[in-house]
Amino acid sequence: MTTGTPHPHIDTSKAHPARVYDWLLGGKDNYPVDEEVGTRLPPEAADAARQNRAFMNRAVAWLASQGIDQFLDIGTGIPTEPNLHQIVQKITPTAKVVYTDNDPIVLRHAEALLVSHPDGVTDYIEADVREPQVILERARHILDFERPVALSLIALMHFIPDSQDAHGIVRGLVDTLPSGSYLVLSHAASDLYEEQVRQVVAEYAKGGIELGFRTRDEVARFFDGLELVEPGLVTAPHWFRTDPAPEPEGSGIYAGVARVL
Repeated sequence: MTTGTPHPHIDTSKAHPARVYDWLLGGKDNYPVDEEVGTRLPPEAADAARQNRAFMNRAVAWLASQGIDQFLDIGTGIPTEPNLHQIVQKITPTAKVVYTDNDPIVLRHAEALLVSHPDGVTDYIEADVREPQVILERARHILDFERPVALSLIALMHFIPDSQDAHGIVRGLVDTLPSGSYLVLSHAASDLYEEQVRQVVAEYAKGGIELGFRTRDEVARFFDGLELVEPGLVTAPHWFRTDPAPEPEGSGIYAGVARVL
């Protein structure tokens, strides 16, 4: 099942992170303003988008194999197969997945493409991570927060600068999760490939998008009080739990999975 909400206006005059990300992945669901930002980014940005996607695929597949059957994915982005629900429902057909994003174009594509396995549930919430209580209130209609939930924040929190309390937002979300839940998070590094970081930050700023890239220690703070799953907090291509191992390559993206105690 997939539910929808009324279609709000899509603002094509400003770039949006979900649509720039779509462009970086080679998608077609973006506008010239998004492409303008994407074409000015260094080649490593497309590599980072691909690495993010691959990390998500590996992480949620592993979680599903461990018996996790509820997923709250915030900052979903424009659907790109395989989508999270396709990965986990292939392993657990009855899994429930709630997607969240704040771009109306994502909603339109979600209604058409994020079709659940008939034994499971797939829902979509249009909301902003900076309003976590709105997300949680609506997610509770689908997910049972008395049982473990995997919270997925893939390449999202570096769009929330410190002035908007990124760590507090994540802490508030994690604090609602019962023991045995998981946090899956990837985040752009400020202390790796620093020349490219400066270029990426500057080009996104020209498109009206503020970035808050962080050091490894700052990213690690998102996992405070949680139990990191091996191999811990590493760059995205180095996070894997089962064979075959991904090809080793340089990356400016930190990634980790941690269990709620």
